[in-house]
Amino acid sequence: MKYLFPVVALFFITSILKAQNLVMDSLSPLPYAKIESYPDDYSPNSVLLRMIDGLGYRYYWATEGLRKEDLAYEPGNDGASCTKLIAHLYGLSEVVYNSIRQVPNDRTVSAPEMTFAEYRKQTLHNLKTASDLLRNNKDLKLEECTVKFKRQDQVSESSFWHLLNGPLADAIYHTGQVVSYRRTTGNPVNPLMNVFMGKNREPKK
Repeated sequence: MKYLFPVVALFFITSILKAQNLVMDSLSPLPYAKIESYPDDYSPNSVLLRMIDGLGYRYYWATEGLRKEDLAYEPGNDGASCTKLIAHLYGLSEVVYNSIRQVPNDRTVSAPEMTFAEYRKQTLHNLKTASDLLRNNKDLKLEECTVKFKRQDQVSESSFWHLLNGPLADAIYHTGQVVSYRRTTGNPVNPLMNVFMGKNREPKK
């Protein structure tokens, strides 16, 4: 019995800490409700990070306020549902993030099953972290980077150019699909969204 109290106390304290972390996590705002400050220069890294930021802003508002009926929408003719697009966009954000930090994209590991909220959060954080790596690592030379994929025991490498016309452009394309889908289901994006400025317009009084 003398060991029971410390065990119960430890369990109680751990539960409190987990609950606090969940509360703090839920209170932390997701990135890309707006695009923050401009890059300091027009270097290749800065241009790329601004492209990622543009995707992040579009994705944030394309997925903000999606309902169950929006996520369940399928266009027919073998088109992917909105839920499948969200999962695919997460995968693309992983490729962008991993390519910038020069980590192989491991195709031997199955993609995780997550809720919509989890996919959305992780996708936005992947994009923001990739952007921050480009902003803070001035020594990163894109010409020396490659896009790596691990399949079985082999790792393939492709020129970094393929990140632009491949996963990054693909993510922008599919984000537009989400916008189209939700418009079809009667839940269009926030009309104050301004992709040119990278922040929402002020509502009229």
